[in-house]
Amino acid sequence: MADVRLRDVEHADLEVFLAQEHDPEAAARSKFPPRPRERFMAHWETKVLGDPTVHVRAVTVDGALAGSVVAWWDGERRFVGYWLGRQWWGRGVGTRALRLFLEREAARPLYADPVATNTGSVRLLEKCGFVAEETVRHGDNEHVVLVLR
Repeated sequence: MADVRLRDVEHADLEVFLAQEHDPEAAARSKFPPRPRERFMAHWETKVLGDPTVHVRAVTVDGALAGSVVAWWDGERRFVGYWLGRQWWGRGVGTRALRLFLEREAARPLYADPVATNTGSVRLLEKCGFVAEETVRHGDNEHVVLVLR
């Protein structure tokens, strides 16, 4: 089994995260349009790394950077999200990383809202104890709202 760990995000990690966001298959599955480099970097530097209420960790597999897990506030709700490079999909990395993250992220309830067609992401959240509560629309896409209480 691969050695999945979490660590602090380093500035150099952002280049890998940007490339992962621009992977056409990842963008198609997540229904999340890739942002231009400048907008991506500004978002990460100010709204993720620059916000003390955001909890973010880099995911590594056998020492290699695989992606990230992040929790943030959206109004009264705390959300969790994650992004992994395609080479790590379907290998249990996301489930292990999220379980490790949940040991440190104490906020409950904790919400996630993947696009409904991303069944792998929905299944990952359910394996970690999240329960589907409702569906919502973001633009043209239906999303499943899952909650960990």
